[in-house]
Amino acid sequence: MRVESENKGTVAEKSYNFAVNVVQLYKYLSETKKEFVLSKQFLRSGTSIGANVREAQQAQSKPDFLNKMNIALKEANETLYWIDLLFDTDYIPIEKKQHYRKECNELTSLLAAIVKTTKNNLGSKYAK
Repeated sequence: MRVESENKGTVAEKSYNFAVNVVQLYKYLSETKKEFVLSKQFLRSGTSIGANVREAQQAQSKPDFLNKMNIALKEANETLYWIDLLFDTDYIPIEKKQHYRKECNELTSLLAAIVKTTKNNLGSKYAK
């Protein structure tokens, strides 16, 4: 099930839908390609993005929100690594690599902007 809300294009919606796609690719890799190690890492990092965004929505403070969004950003960057590795080891074709990189890069850009804006709003203590 895809999430569609009145706030189309939000980072929460995009990260959830990306996680759904990650699970689908994981199922393909484990069932068809019999690849379990790299695909499990990809599954963990790719689904963690949305989980951290969801946690950030219920953050106890602005610094807590920033921390969760930073973790989501790190997970997105890690996911890009696994996408490249899955391609370079011949587990996914170029089309899948390009599709997943495009989605993940969009999330990375959104998350980086959120982190930057939040740091700026919190002041000099966080704006490093």
